[in-house]
Order: sequence, then C-alpha cells, then structure tokens
Amino acid sequence: MELYKTNQLKIYNSLSKSKEIFKPVLEGNVGMYVCGPTVYSNVHLGNVRTFMSFDLVFRYLQHLGYKVRYVRNITDAGHLTDDDSEDKISTKARLEKIEPMEVVQKYTVDFHTILHKLNFLPPSIEPTATGHIIEQIEIIKDILAKGMAYEVNGSVYFDVLKYNETENYGILSGRKIEDSIENTRTLDGQSEKKNPQDFALWKKADESHIMRWPSPWSDGFPGWHLECSAMSTKYLGKTFDIHGGGMDLKFPHHECEIAQSNVNNHVHPVNYWMHTNMLILNGQKMSKSTGNYILPNEIFTGENNILSKPFSPSATRFFMFQANYRSILDFTSAGLEASEKGYLKLIEAINVLDKIETSSSSSIDIKAWKQKCYDAMNDDFNSPVLIAQLFEAVKYVNLLIDKKETLTVNDLQEFKATIHTFVFDVLGLKNEVEQDSSDKINGVIELLIQMRKDARDNKDWNLSDKIRDELASLGIQLKDGKDGTTFSVN
Repeated sequence: MELYKTNQLKIYNSLSKSKEIFKPVLEGNVGMYVCGPTVYSNVHLGNVRTFMSFDLVFRYLQHLGYKVRYVRNITDAGHLTDDDSEDKISTKARLEKIEPMEVVQKYTVDFHTILHKLNFLPPSIEPTATGHIIEQIEIIKDILAKGMAYEVNGSVYFDVLKYNETENYGILSGRKIEDSIENTRTLDGQSEKKNPQDFALWKKADESHIMRWPSPWSDGFPGWHLECSAMSTKYLGKTFDIHGGGMDLKFPHHECEIAQSNVNNHVHPVNYWMHTNMLILNGQKMSKSTGNYILPNEIFTGENNILSKPFSPSATRFFMFQANYRSILDFTSAGLEASEKGYLKLIEAINVLDKIETSSSSSIDIKAWKQKCYDAMNDDFNSPVLIAQLFEAVKYVNLLIDKKETLTVNDLQEFKATIHTFVFDVLGLKNEVEQDSSDKINGVIELLIQMRKDARDNKDWNLSDKIRDELASLGIQLKDGKDGTTFSVN
C-alpha cells in the first residue's frame, strides 16, 4: 500500500489561512508549480531557501508514493523592474554589454550549479517564459474577448476593477482593492491605464527595447505575471494541486495569476497555495545595497566577511531546515556552527549503525518513534520537529552501541531504514563525513590499531599508550572490546 494512504498529510493553505488535509485532484498524483528564478544575477540565498523548501515537499510527496509532476519555471523575459520600465534581463544586458540570452545562460548555469551542490532534485519540467510566448498571447486574446482587458497604444492591461465586480481581487493576499488604489505609485505611462492598479498583460516595446516579439497588438513582450498562468495550466491542467513561492510573491504576482486564470479557464487554478517566509542575515533583511548579503558559493568557500569559516553544502542545507518553511530564519555564523555540529553528530551516528548488535527482544519502541517522524512531516512538512526526532534516534544509537538498550533483528532493520529515509531521501543530506574519511585514512588508523595490538602483545605499554593518546589528541577514540578494537571520530 502506498504510504500516502496511511498518512494524513496537512498543508497550510495561504488561501484559507489554515491547515487543510491534502486531497489531490487525481488520487495518487500531485501537480506542483513553483515560481522559479529571474535569471539576471547570481541566485539569491533567500530564493535558495524557497526552492529548498519545495525540494523537501517534492521529496516527501514522492516518498509517500505520489507520482509528482513538479514544474519550476525560468523567467528569462518580461520581469519588469516596475510597471513601465525595461525588464531586469534587458537592463543587465545593457550594463554588461552582452546579449540578453547571454545573461540568461550565464545565470541559469549558476542557478543549476548551486542547486546541484546543495543536492536538489531537478523538477519534472523547467519551462521558460520565452519558450511560451505563443501560449501567453493566446491567453491575452481570450481575456480581451471576454472583456476583462483592454488595449491602449499597443499595450494590453488587465481591468482589475471590472474583474472585481464579480470576483475577489485580493482573495489570496487579503488586500482590499480600495487600499491598493490608495497605495499605488504614480509611474510613467500609467496614464494609459483606466485604473492605476491594472497590470500589464502585454507591453509595447519602444525602439530601444532589446527583447521583443510580434503580437496582434504590437512588437513587445508579455507582462511578468502572465507566464506562470500559461505554463502552470499547460503542464498541470486548469486546476492543479500546489502552487508555491516566496511570500513576497503573494501580492501582486500570485493575486494576478489567480485573476488571469479565473477569466481564462472559469475556475480557480490552485487548490493549495504555499508560501515560504523570509531568510534574514544577522537579524537584518538581506540587501545588496547595504552589503548585508552573502552568496551560496561564498558560504562553501569561506570567502566572505560574515561567517567565521566555510560551511559545506550539507551543513548549510541542514541549517535551512532548522525552521519551518513558514517561519523567518535568521542566517548567522553561530547558527550555522551549531547546525554543523548537529549534522556531524547525526552522520556519525549513522556511520556506526552497522556496529549495533541485535538481541532477542527490543527495549525501544521503534514503531512509535518512526510514527513521530511521519507525524512531523505530515504536519505541514515540519522539518525542525523531524530533526528533533532524528536527534532522539542519535541517543538511541549511542545507548545501543553501549548495550544499554536492545533491538531485535527486524526492529534494527526498520530503525536503519527509517533513519536513512528521512536523512538522505527526505531531507536530502549527504554523508559528507563518510566522503571526507577516505579509505586511505581508515587504513592508516587500522594500521596503527594493529601496531598498538602488537605493542601490547609484546608488553610495550609505553608505545601502546602513546598510539592511543596521539590518536585521541586528533579526535580519534579507540574502544577495546572482546571482539577487538574499534574507533570513532569525534
């Protein structure tokens, strides 16, 4: 039986602002769309947290036995810096004096490289905005035909006030349209619009605009919000299960997606909206203008002025799961150091699992502990509670090694399998301790253990004690037992 049939998963739905029991559109299948990066600069660490949160969701859903189609787009055109300026990629292309698609390629490669280092699973489909211009144009035609958009001077705008007469523009964010009118900034070109809060579906490109496509209205480019409506519904259907992104996208981006899709398909597009919270740095918002930011590679190399030392990708990943995805996470050197110690403690416990001896009875209730791990993840993917249960498992390992607790053969197998599942398959960590402790190093330690045994056999106690003490000073503890000497790295 698939695990999802025996586990009641609850997801916090930003639309209802409550946790709901997850029921997919099609039993056994999940369609999930996550707003991907705008590839005009190195991937932001805050964005990495968002994508990592949904990598966890993807991994767990797959573990439960769902067939998941995970779509994460690449925005390579149309992301306006404000309502009437050039998109971010064209702006960067002018600054670097290269073609826009060179910008796209450069930073798409960077994005994939960083995610690979952090052991992300690739999405099922990774569509691009430029690869779906035709689909976006067709949606605009449909919205125009239904009277919910209008053309002005070659540009097309969505009529928010008219839409709000029969629907609720603000259903996701909770914003009232009256407030959005009062708070809308005055921007160049807004005189084209009927209402200041209307948003662009298509923008006419002026002569200096680099990226442009032909359309029935003008040579131009699509509005930023439109691509996600086009690609999500194309690959996941008119109504799909999960739509994710950072909380900063809730308004206006996701609000506009809902409006567009409602008009185009006559149905709300998403059943469960999920939003990740902010990642802050040393208690302050990350900002390139203030210098309070750090790039992922700078964490791995230690080439920065913020952290005390380099941190590995798995230690960094482990840190990111110390808070639930809906909570603010403060990225600090002290926090990373603590997480690194916890990560190493966890991996070292895993590395001695095979040394546990079995018994005729079990003194630990492994099934109850295992259920607590599932309960944590079933409660809106609560990674910190799961991690607490994994540290409980570390205590069990130490007690079992010291023979203060016992497990049967079957319980030990279930214990090992569960730990490996949640540490490696669900949390996506790697055994970097195992990678760092090469066969050659292990061989040297075993050689020293044999030399110590020979010294003891020859009653050369000075040499025997020196080998033991020198290894201890390096953090390598020897343990003498009836079956010989073993070692552990502290």
